[in-house]
Amino acid sequence: MMNKFVRSIALSALMGAFLFSGIAGAKEYEIATVVKITGIPWFNRLEDGVKKAAKDLNVKAYQVGPSDADPAQQIRIVEDLIAKGVDAICVVPNDANAMGPVLQKARDKGIVVITHESPNQPGADYDVEAIDNVEFGEMNFACLADAMGEKGDFAIFVGSLTVPLHNLWADIGLEYVKKNYPDMKLVTDRIPCGESAEESYKKTMELLKTYPNLKGIVGFGSLGPIGGARAMEKQKAKPGDMAIVGTVMPEHASRYLSRGLITKGFLWDPADPGYAMVAVAKEILEGREIKDGMELPMMTGPKAITLDGNIIKLNAILEITAENARELGF
Repeated sequence: MMNKFVRSIALSALMGAFLFSGIAGAKEYEIATVVKITGIPWFNRLEDGVKKAAKDLNVKAYQVGPSDADPAQQIRIVEDLIAKGVDAICVVPNDANAMGPVLQKARDKGIVVITHESPNQPGADYDVEAIDNVEFGEMNFACLADAMGEKGDFAIFVGSLTVPLHNLWADIGLEYVKKNYPDMKLVTDRIPCGESAEESYKKTMELLKTYPNLKGIVGFGSLGPIGGARAMEKQKAKPGDMAIVGTVMPEHASRYLSRGLITKGFLWDPADPGYAMVAVAKEILEGREIKDGMELPMMTGPKAITLDGNIIKLNAILEITAENARELGF
């Protein structure tokens, strides 16, 4: 009896040691998210999603980015992460083409690459899109047209001339205007300033001097409409003097929406793609296939995806108005 008891104790100890060793040796994936620029409200909110995904999914996930929306700085950060040997890199590119070779380098070393706001990104395993980009582009310009009475001069702000999605929305919107609003006129080429409220303020002031009949601005880049609204505030404009629509953070834009200096905002909750990129990376790292209709864990519960090639689509367009801006909570 004693020998059986001793053997039982020994076997239990051995199994316990094996299980502990398995747990201790379990892989904690390191997933780095590289954004266009740090310290602005949009990417602060995206980081909320990254941090929540790290906690919920039991991975080491974090966010980094350049101090300016500079493609070269962003590429250097990705190079450093490759050298560090992270398991996955998630990127919101400043310049899709410039980023392509370094992302391919990461994939060649076995690193999973996920992008956001960069459909058809060279060097990416998958790209996560929170919205239907055609619908989003058309909604912004339809709102602008309505606020302008479907006629008059307008301008477009983008984050930069190399930001993929901003320029795609502009292309979609201009085609939409051409087909539907023949009395609307783009006064100048799209203006790169949407990642800086100060720069978009300056550009709006310049536009008002050069084009005194300007009636509208579409701002892509969450600080473009903010700078435009500040310029109209400086001009002591009244609601309706200038139609300003585009991507905005609700809390940031609420005071301008309530005063009629921003007409309406369109976006998605940036935390959702922050979370989704980390979730997709973990799925791939654990050998699971990304399938159309599968549900991803998200900030507010699972969401079904639409898979279009290697583009993962969510349907999460939000309209930001004076009435709901503060209620949205970010």
